[in-house]
Amino acid sequence: MSQFTFKMPDLGEGTVDAEIVAWHTKPGDTVSEDQLIVEVMTDKAAVEVPAPVSGRVVSVTGAPGDKVAVGSPLIVFELNEGAQPTEALAASATAPETQAAAPAPAPAVRPAAPAPAPAVKPMATTSAPAAAPVARQGRVMTSPANRRRASEAGIDLRTVAGSGPGGRILRTDLQTPAPRQAPADTADTTEIKVIGLRRLIAERMSEAKRNIPHFAYVEEVDVTELESLRTHLNHSRPEGAGSLSYLPLVVMALTRVIESFPQCNVLYDAARGVLIRHRAVHVGIATQTPDGLKVPVVRNAQALGLWEVAAEIRRLAERARSNKATREELVGSTITVTSLGKLGGIASTPIINAPEVAIIGLNKAVERPVVHQGSIAVRRIMNLSSSFDHRFVDGYDAAAMIQALKERLEHPATIFIPTVKTP
Repeated sequence: MSQFTFKMPDLGEGTVDAEIVAWHTKPGDTVSEDQLIVEVMTDKAAVEVPAPVSGRVVSVTGAPGDKVAVGSPLIVFELNEGAQPTEALAASATAPETQAAAPAPAPAVRPAAPAPAPAVKPMATTSAPAAAPVARQGRVMTSPANRRRASEAGIDLRTVAGSGPGGRILRTDLQTPAPRQAPADTADTTEIKVIGLRRLIAERMSEAKRNIPHFAYVEEVDVTELESLRTHLNHSRPEGAGSLSYLPLVVMALTRVIESFPQCNVLYDAARGVLIRHRAVHVGIATQTPDGLKVPVVRNAQALGLWEVAAEIRRLAERARSNKATREELVGSTITVTSLGKLGGIASTPIINAPEVAIIGLNKAVERPVVHQGSIAVRRIMNLSSSFDHRFVDGYDAAAMIQALKERLEHPATIFIPTVKTP
């Protein structure tokens, strides 16, 4: 039988290596062409890599968390007797004693959900253990969300009988199995390796905080009138439209204001030492998901109406949380807005989403007594917490932009009036 060495494919966008997130096969397994064999994470997105050939797995390179360079051996297959790889793949096949230098061409790859971080398993009980169900062999077919639910519940998916097509495990199938029991001497601590999306978030946050001199600016905004408008619009919203939050209104106001502060709508290319100024406003929406923070992008937000912005924010957030967002939906923002909603607190110091130079944070809106038009009145107040890259945005310009944004939000009719440019 002949052997075929499949190398880490070139996943595009200048990728030089990829991190192993999860193997879906192991030495000794027999796989079919196009069967999922491994999930990897580049610095851009998670990718599922299918098998380029059918055969038995001889060896794999790397464990979850390890990085493998593009063009380095990833997995070795033993082909079935008489079987030959396609002409394109044959050029990159290697025998054990002679390693060819040409890298294997990349198979079709598709965006994937990052593998969830392992959950803390429940402590052992003192009851007598039940007979363990027989584990199935081969790959378990189910969705990433169900894998996460099973991991959190301590359920071994190999012991679950799937009721879906071809034995696929559905969500309802997870309601009956008993969780795995931890050994009686389970320690009080659990080590969780930082891999996949969580590792990528940690690296990017650290790099941004280390390399960017953040300048924070917090201003309180009277959103009483904005709340009245929001309530009115929700009562008369178009059929099928979701409930309107502050976020789309802030995004709309930001697209108007940014026209007068183009230095805040730029990306910094550190490798070339160049600022790239954008005319279009591509707003990143920081979104918390079960797998970590993602930033889907509302493209050309300046050209959208209010309900279009709201619908796009909702669509992108749902795709991000369900791990269906494509790489194109998660890259390319020119300025980011972040909001913790009702948990927003009084103020925050958001970290800039590099290579951008500005980020705007919404805090919790609360009613409190303030001096309004010379009298004490109860008004709804919300703080805007912003951070700017002080290398490229001066303090005066940052403050002026936030003041202009405040003006629009406190007089919400102006949100829908384009900026008038003086000759």
